[in-house]
Amino acid sequence: MSDEELIYKYVAKDKQEEALNKLSLGYPVQYIIGNVDFYNTIIKVNEDVLIPRFETEYLVSKTLNYIKKLNLQEVNVLEVGTGSGCISIALKRNLNCDITALDISKKAINVASSNAKENNVEINFLVKDIHKFKTNDLYDVIISNPPYVPFNSSYDEKIKYEPQDAIFAKEDGIYFYRIILESLHNNLKSNFLIAFEIGDKEGNKIKELAHKYLPYSYVSIEKDYNNYERYLFIANKNIFD
Repeated sequence: MSDEELIYKYVAKDKQEEALNKLSLGYPVQYIIGNVDFYNTIIKVNEDVLIPRFETEYLVSKTLNYIKKLNLQEVNVLEVGTGSGCISIALKRNLNCDITALDISKKAINVASSNAKENNVEINFLVKDIHKFKTNDLYDVIISNPPYVPFNSSYDEKIKYEPQDAIFAKEDGIYFYRIILESLHNNLKSNFLIAFEIGDKEGNKIKELAHKYLPYSYVSIEKDYNNYERYLFIANKNIFD
């Protein structure tokens, strides 16, 4: 279904002309209609959260597959940078797990909490800066789709309407992966999985970080549907053959 068809289907008739004008200016149709279908789940979105992408659905699918391969039971999950909550909600709907999901943005956590309620799942959402997050809890799974676009790179004009802090890394494309691994490598259970969505040129650099903080781990860099390197997984066992 085209963007125009979505507007005709979901926007009230007296609002359609205004919606089409916004669309012509590059405003995302997902914000106009107010939701997106993510992994068979309806997720509400607005300008406070990043719009969930197909690539991130594949991250969820791959993560669920690797959790099964590790034979993890009653899984304890930590998501860093939850945004709309789409990843945590999809995992919770398809897995026996407890999930804690962090985001530095209170507005994003409000959206995520609303989405969890709409989808009848319980998730522990916290307004937390990963730089200041301290816990004694141990996790089976850590998952994150953090900001990874370097500030000096070219980008699609459409993303200018989305929260910039959720898109652009602070120093370079591996900044948040470095912070996550440095902060949380001691908070993993002996049988663990780390799942990252990554920039397509950053895989080998993040792999080096993984071996620095988790020297006996196994790492897999994997491609998305468009054949770009888009995911990096770290586990205590070689489940990637």
